[in-house]
Amino acid sequence: MHSVFLETFGCQMNELDSELVRGQLSTLGYRFVNDPAEARVVLFNTCSVREQAEQKAYSRIGIVGKRKAAGETIVLGVIGCMAERDGVDLLRRHPQVDLMCGPAELDRLPQLIDNALRTQSAEDAMVLSREERTALAGNRSRRSSTLAAAEDNLETLDLSRAFDEESIGGLRRSAQVRITRGCNKFCTYCVVPATRGAEIHRPPDHIVEECRRLAEAGALEVTLLGQTVNHYRYEHGLAVTVDGRQAAQVGPGLTAFRSAPPASSRVTTFAQLLRRIHDEVPQILRLRFVTSYPRDFGDDVLAVMRDCPRVCKYLHIPAQSGSDRILKLMNRGYSRGEYVDFVQRALALVPDVCIAGDIIVGFPTETDDDFEQTCSLVRELPFKNNFIFKYSPRPGTVAIDRFADDVPDAVKRLRNNTLLAIQSETSRRVHAAWIGRTVDVFFSDVRAPRISHNQSKDETTHTSAGTHASLMELPQFSAAGSVRVDPVRTEPNQPDDSGSTCWQAVGRTSGDLICSAFASDESAAKKLVGTLKKMQIISSGPLLLRLSAVSEES
Repeated sequence: MHSVFLETFGCQMNELDSELVRGQLSTLGYRFVNDPAEARVVLFNTCSVREQAEQKAYSRIGIVGKRKAAGETIVLGVIGCMAERDGVDLLRRHPQVDLMCGPAELDRLPQLIDNALRTQSAEDAMVLSREERTALAGNRSRRSSTLAAAEDNLETLDLSRAFDEESIGGLRRSAQVRITRGCNKFCTYCVVPATRGAEIHRPPDHIVEECRRLAEAGALEVTLLGQTVNHYRYEHGLAVTVDGRQAAQVGPGLTAFRSAPPASSRVTTFAQLLRRIHDEVPQILRLRFVTSYPRDFGDDVLAVMRDCPRVCKYLHIPAQSGSDRILKLMNRGYSRGEYVDFVQRALALVPDVCIAGDIIVGFPTETDDDFEQTCSLVRELPFKNNFIFKYSPRPGTVAIDRFADDVPDAVKRLRNNTLLAIQSETSRRVHAAWIGRTVDVFFSDVRAPRISHNQSKDETTHTSAGTHASLMELPQFSAAGSVRVDPVRTEPNQPDDSGSTCWQAVGRTSGDLICSAFASDESAAKKLVGTLKKMQIISSGPLLLRLSAVSEES
């Protein structure tokens, strides 16, 4: 059968989509390869949220286009958000592209590939119609109503995923499960509602069964995915069933979250779904979820996090800005005060909960005062980390048409670097509070040795007085989920000539704190991958925690 190369750009949602595509095509006999030069079919799963990911995708498209122009027979497909956003205009600008498939239409991808392959091999080289080359939600309305959601073949795609080593991240024994698709928020900077559509929630029985099958295949950690996971709410008996199965369901309006969740057996809330998975699939040792929306996060979810030991004490809950004025322009739907109140409520109800988020700097009209309010938010709250981005206008968003991009790029870069430095100090304080504690660490990667360095003069080490270490290593994780062997990175200007070498095992706590343990050799480090171990934290820095050393016998 034909060989396929698939490259993924962007977020965890795209990674899961690629996994499902890989399983779908493998079942049909396609063979996946790691080198695009060996592939008859080249697929790029694209993202439109960040400009950098998009530019990488365009670069890859250009490279394949040159190969096709040189006479190679290749089917080139663009799938994901960029395909959905650009639509058929992408075919006009990049005629080397043979097919496009949006994230809401991935169940149609095999037919699109088959059309392209048959056309290339046909002697008369018939020209495919636009409908035979594209599958974009914008072209059709089948997912725009409750009945349409019931006919959603993407639910079948989720249910038919392959439960093998690819599904559980290889030796990492970690997997992702989609519980919702799409978003109803319409933040002005975001293209997701346009590319992934309205919220559609999967039936809870299907989600629990998928988690069970992943656990039976060896997964110890499962991450529940959604643009807004805490908006999950499934009303039983509302959606139409097709062929005797439960149907995916369009999410309720935002007003449904303005009051306490209903005490009804007809409704499964996000809190109830979390508890079901925790109680019914005990083989899962770590149950995570991303991403959450602060305004509609109920105490019922926090209670499950507190009471269920295998639900991770971690919240990725983007603030995006600390300025009420900018939050209003972003259409985030909450104020700085409401965000702070939520974080304080979470810290009070869930001991040891760790908080992370996203922040955009340089949003249109952002003043120095607006930016200082964001800086003060990062100083005030115990963020373990924030993903900080410079604003860039994204086609298909409200902001690109409504607001002039009037913050100079030099100012954006300065604010980005300033906020990174503030976050580094906040991370240092958060990490330091964990020194001396024994924690459960789920190991996922190994780091190969390189020449290490003596401690620099401004470093301190863990002593009986409780001082702290400033560590130099920054783990890098493989998006594909396989064990990755990379050299330890060090910060610049940290000279050292000790000449010692070491292997490291890298993992995360329940609160998603990144940890690193020195190992006696490669075998000892790799032995830890995919395991959950109790380890003592002996030192810390802004990037990670250092664990007690491990050996082959440990």
